[in-house]
Amino acid sequence: MTTDKPLSSEHRIEIATGIVLCLVTCCFYNIYWNYRQFQAMNALLGREEYQFVPWLLLSIVTCGLYHIYYEYKMGSDLYSWLKESGREVNPNLPMIGLILSVCGLTIITDAVYQHELNKLT
Repeated sequence: MTTDKPLSSEHRIEIATGIVLCLVTCCFYNIYWNYRQFQAMNALLGREEYQFVPWLLLSIVTCGLYHIYYEYKMGSDLYSWLKESGREVNPNLPMIGLILSVCGLTIITDAVYQHELNKLT
C-alpha cells in the first residue's frame, strides 16, 4: 500500500460534521459538500472532470437523476484511481454509491466517498 498523500488537507471534510450539517440545513450543505468532492476528484485525477455548475443545473432539470449518475461516475473514477495507485478498495464502490443514491441516501454515498478521500489527505 502506498503511504503518500495525493490530496492536501483542504480536501478533508469530517464526515460526521458533513452529515449533521446536511440534516440541519435540509440538505443544502450537501450541495456544498458535492462541490468540495468535485474539487478533490479533479485534483486527484489531474483534470477538470467534475464541473459544479453543469452538475447542479442538470441535477435540477432532471429531478436528481443526473446526480445519481454523477454519484456512480464519481465512485467509478475513485475506484479506478485507488486501484491503479495500488491502494485497497472495495470493488463494489461504484455500485454501493449507485444503490444508495437510487434509494435516496446520497448523503451516505457522499460519506462513503469522503471516507475514501479523507484517507488520501
